[in-house]
Amino acid sequence: MTNKVYADNAAQGIIDRAVAAARDRIYDHLAAAIDLESLESVIDVGATADRDRQSANFFEKRYSYPDRVTALSDQDAAWLQEAYQGLKFVRGDGLNMPFADNSFDLAFSSAVIEHVGNRANQAAFIAECFRVAKKFVFITTPNRWYPIEFHTILPLLHWLPPRLYRAALRAIGKGFYAEESNLNLLSKSDLLSLCVPLRAIGGGGGGGTITTPLKFGLATHFLGDFRLKNCFCSTSGARA
Repeated sequence: MTNKVYADNAAQGIIDRAVAAARDRIYDHLAAAIDLESLESVIDVGATADRDRQSANFFEKRYSYPDRVTALSDQDAAWLQEAYQGLKFVRGDGLNMPFADNSFDLAFSSAVIEHVGNRANQAAFIAECFRVAKKFVFITTPNRWYPIEFHTILPLLHWLPPRLYRAALRAIGKGFYAEESNLNLLSKSDLLSLCVPLRAIGGGGGGGTITTPLKFGLATHFLGDFRLKNCFCSTSGARA
């Protein structure tokens, strides 16, 4: 198994700390939207083997009930079971999870969907999160239109059309991120186009909200917040 690191920033450096702060805001948004204490089971889809970055595995760091958490990853993150007593680690693929339908109250995934490949894979990833979730799905991804790209730590280059962006990454020696299988950024309209077909899923229809936590008035991430029992669909903020 290959433990890929999808970040060029130094662990515990200024960028890592900034990302950690953004992820703290994301967790606060989740905690305000959902009564986390009432959940009996949670799956974190796409936990990382990264032990060093402050921003890594932030759900596990913040959530008070590790015995309710299953962490799924295609990386060797089994150390999470030692770090968080009661947590269960499962090695697997977010596109084909080894769980029955409706296995978890909450399917949570942060900054993973941009790493699963093409748009078809991204749609399948969301659908798989919906399949294993019984009550809630919460998915986050960085905003393609934020001026700094968080993985490469480069400004503005990612605003180019994808074909030109990938060519530019290869030209400057960042071929890893030029591969669609490793990095495929989403705008809000991209995320909506993937989510809308899932409105038929769940007890009265799937859907939810796509919100945008702000940093300096700009949306750093998109948060897909889906309630499977009483769903609605709306959008807010940020350039599409």
